[in-house]
Formats: sequence, C-alpha cells, structure tokens
Amino acid sequence: MNKTHYINKEVIDIDLIDDIITNKKTIALSEEAISNIVKCRNYLDEKLKSQKEPVYGINTGFGSLCNVKISREHLTQLQENLVMSHACGTGDKVPQEIVKLMLLLKIQSLSYGHSGVQLVTVQRLVDFFNKDILPVVYTQGSLGASGDLAPLAHLALPLLGRGEVYFEGKIRQSNEILEHFGWEAIQLEAKEGLALLNGTQFMSAYGTYLLNKSLRLSYLADLIGSISLDAFMGRIEPFDHKIHQVRPHKGQLQTAENIKKFLKGSEIIEQEKKHVQDPYSFRCIPQVHGATKDTIAFVHETFRVEINAVTDNPNIFVEEDEILSGGNFHGQPLALTLDYLAIAMAELGNISERRIFQLVSGLRNLPAFLVNDPGLNSGLMIPQYTAASIVSLNKQLATPSSIDSIVSSNGQEDHVSMGANAATKCYRVLENVERILAIELMNASQAINFRRPLKSSPFLEDFLHSFTQKVPFVEQDRVLHDDISKAISFLKECQVN
Repeated sequence: MNKTHYINKEVIDIDLIDDIITNKKTIALSEEAISNIVKCRNYLDEKLKSQKEPVYGINTGFGSLCNVKISREHLTQLQENLVMSHACGTGDKVPQEIVKLMLLLKIQSLSYGHSGVQLVTVQRLVDFFNKDILPVVYTQGSLGASGDLAPLAHLALPLLGRGEVYFEGKIRQSNEILEHFGWEAIQLEAKEGLALLNGTQFMSAYGTYLLNKSLRLSYLADLIGSISLDAFMGRIEPFDHKIHQVRPHKGQLQTAENIKKFLKGSEIIEQEKKHVQDPYSFRCIPQVHGATKDTIAFVHETFRVEINAVTDNPNIFVEEDEILSGGNFHGQPLALTLDYLAIAMAELGNISERRIFQLVSGLRNLPAFLVNDPGLNSGLMIPQYTAASIVSLNKQLATPSSIDSIVSSNGQEDHVSMGANAATKCYRVLENVERILAIELMNASQAINFRRPLKSSPFLEDFLHSFTQKVPFVEQDRVLHDDISKAISFLKECQVN
C-alpha cells in the first residue's frame, strides 16, 4: 500500500481524507503543486518590484485598515504582526484530529498556486502534518467570514516559533519543537500571513470530521433501530420495497433496505403480530432516517467542493497577470450546510428517544422499565430521562447559526456567516446523538432478552453478543451511569460498514 499521498495530484474527497488519516499516511507536494506555488510566488515578487499602487493584503493594512499603504521594508513585519495580532482564540481546545485536518486542508488550498506563499512555508506545514506536530487551536474566535481568522492564526503561529503545539502526547512551546528538529522559524514574505489566515479550513475540517461521523451514526441508527423494532415485536411490512418505490427518496430506499437486511433470518420479526400498526418511531424509520441520509449527501457535496477550493484573499492569477480581491473566505455555504446537518442529525436522536420511551412503557408484554420486579427495581426508567434531556439540548443547539450576523472591523466586514459557531455546535449535536443511540442500544438489548428463547437475526445476535460482553443484562438496579459510559465506548469502537 502506498503510504504517501501527493497533494494536488487528484481531487481530494471525504473518503480519501479518511484513508489518509485512518491509515496514518504521510503527505507530500506533487511536482504540479510545487510548480504552482513557486510560479505564483515568483510572479508576486516581480510584481512588487514594479507595483506602486496599494494592493490589499500585500502592501496594505487589513480589514478597515485596507487603505493604509505599508512600505516595502516593513512587509515581513506586517505579515508577522498579522498572525500574532489575530491569534485571539479562546474557549475549549480544538480536538487534535480536527487540527490535523485543518493542516491538510490548508496545504491543499495553498497548493493551487493562487495564494502567493513561499514553498518553504507550505513544506513546513507538510512537515507538521507528517510528524504530528499539531498546533493548539481554540474553538472560539471565528466569525466565519474573513475566513477563520483567529483559529487559523493559531494554526500559523508555530511557523514563526510562537504559540503551542501538541507533540508526542504533550503540549509544548513551538520554539522548542523547531529547535528539536533543527528548523529555523519561517520569515513570512508579503501576502503570506493573509494567505495563512484567510480561509475556511476551521469550518471545513470540522465539516469533514462531522461528515464521517454522521455517516457512521446514520448506519448505527438503522442497526440499533432494527434491534428496537424486533424487541418491540414490530411489523416488517412498513419496510417493503414497494412502499418506498412509490416515494423513491434515495435515503428512504436505502434505510428500508438496511432494516430488512439487518433483520433477515430473525425469528422474532417472523412471529405473527396481533397489532395492526406500530408507532411512527418504528414504522417511519425509513422516512426519518432516510431524510437524514439525503441531508448528509447534500452536505457531502458542499464540502467536496470546498476542500478542493482556494479560499484565501486576494487571489493571484499568474497567467492573467491579475491580483483580485474578493470574498472566497466567506463561510456562508458551510454555515448553512453545517446547520442543516445539525438539524438532520438531531432528528436521529429525537426519534431514537421515542423508541426508548416505547420500550420502557410496559407495552407488548415487556415489563415496565425493562426489569424484573419493577417497583423494587427502577430498571431503565432514568436512562430515558437522560436521553430526553439530551434530545432537548440538541433542539436548542440546532437553532441555526447561519441566520445570525454581527458587524466587525469598523463596518468593513458587515455581514458574517457564523459558520465556525455552526461547526462547533454541530460537533456537540453529533456527540449527543451518539449518547442517545447508546442508550437506545442498552434498552433494545435489555428488551430482546425478554423475547427469549426467540432470537433475532444472526447478524443482530452477533452484534448483541459483542455488546453484552461490555454491558450485560440488568438483573437488578445498579449504577447505570457506568453502563451508559460503556455503551458509548462500544459505539465509538465498534467496526461498521
């Protein structure tokens, strides 16, 4: 297997990124990327020799200071000042896996040769990625409009020997790491600071991470929903392909197919049922889970475009001999899609909690709260409360960030996307959905035991066997926090298709 991915040799996609990260591949700049970067930098250097007029971000101040021209001898200091002054992040630290994605996506964007950076600057970012030198970045500070300025400033600080990085399991001062590897701090040239800070890589890295997690949780929601359906003695007819072919939303069709595949060979599902219909939380799994799948597909396409784009400003077009200032750093496409993803994923948690509620309600010959001697034992009464609390929190978190805006930079930046807030909120929503699904799996596993000696499908029985090794049947009351924690860990660790 080739353990090196060459940047800018092919269009990068979510699956490829997952392959690079999961298989711990190194990256390298392709010959095309090197040529693009060098050609653009040489063009900019020559342009500066003859350029008398101010060009935004190259020999001017930034934001509302765009009309202040900076003399040539101060251009390096200008760029370093920009990075330092914009490193104003606060709040929680960004997870390291997302910081690594930020590095990868920033390198990808700079490799197209429209940003005017030095080759040595991009190569140092490549070195950081390959050696797992991950800058400490903070979740709060970006408006998602002039790019992710504050987070990307923290990403860039270690190039200057400033700020902090994760290395070998510890947070270290960046200058110590440069000394460790015998590297000199990068001397930023004209335009470089702005190229590093303008961009959507904070939002894009979160989106890429969240898309992969969403796909995983969508699959697990179908799988766990199938166990709940069997445990509740649900009917299989609502998953018949004929129903879904006359309303052929792709996600709906896929969900119905998944449920039937998971339940193939189940003795329980084949039992004659006395009830005519199931509650919506069971009967409408294809329609609800399927709509989320369709949303994920839409979000996937938006991010596929974004992670293969140039999102800094201004953009340099060597062949056309133009330097153009625009707004590719504005995160509105990402803000909208991250809000959409949060809403869609929150619904997976919403319907999951309704199935939990049905399972503990003492219906269909299941004991109240899924425990022997209910009354003496509270059983799984309170995990449903916990799930309900999390669902309600997700409803609050799903309020769109993208409909908000606030004026900054003395009115120059008068409309912002708030996409960074959308990203970090969506992250919290997905963590919560995973917790809700873990609680549903606890309930469904417990309920299945009350259907014995009947068995579910071979596939689901194997899955349940693995789960009950971590979270065994609740014979009598115990500290269920421990079971919930183990169930969450099980979902994080289990292998899915």
